[in-house]
This record gives sequence, structure tokens and C-alpha cells, in this order.
Amino acid sequence: MSAGVPLASWKTQMFESLLGFLPDRVQITVLALVVLGFLTAWALKLKRRIAARRARRTGAPVPSGPSGADFLGPYAPRREGGDRV
Repeated sequence: MSAGVPLASWKTQMFESLLGFLPDRVQITVLALVVLGFLTAWALKLKRRIAARRARRTGAPVPSGPSGADFLGPYAPRREGGDRV
């Protein structure tokens, strides 16, 4: 029944070859950390999406840190009043 076509993708084969020589305890730990990483990334993405949806609904700006082209940081010109905010 084999037609010479691999059933797994090259990514799966590489992952299995990297983990294949490790003991079972280490394999399970690595797999658990990978799954935890994916779940964490998914949860953060979902949290940002919910925050953006709430901001659109209320008309408030999306909470984020200062960044982007408009943020000058320490290079911003000083105010006439003397102190910067």
C-alpha cells in the first residue's frame, strides 16, 4: 500500500528526529512546554482582541504602550514650561 509518499510533513519528521534520541521524560517535558507556549500565545492574542473590541464599542483608545512613529521618547523636544511628561 506504500507508494513512496511520506505520510508526515517535513516539519513533523524534523521534530520527531530532534526528540527521538531523548529520554521519554525529556520528550514529554519538551512537548508540554511547546503546548504551553502555544496556549500562552493564543491567550494573549485573545486578550488583545477582546480589549480592541471593547475599545471600539466604547470609543476609547486601545490600551497600549507608547510606540510607533509618533512616539519620540527621550528625543522629544522639551516643553516651554521646563518639565516634561
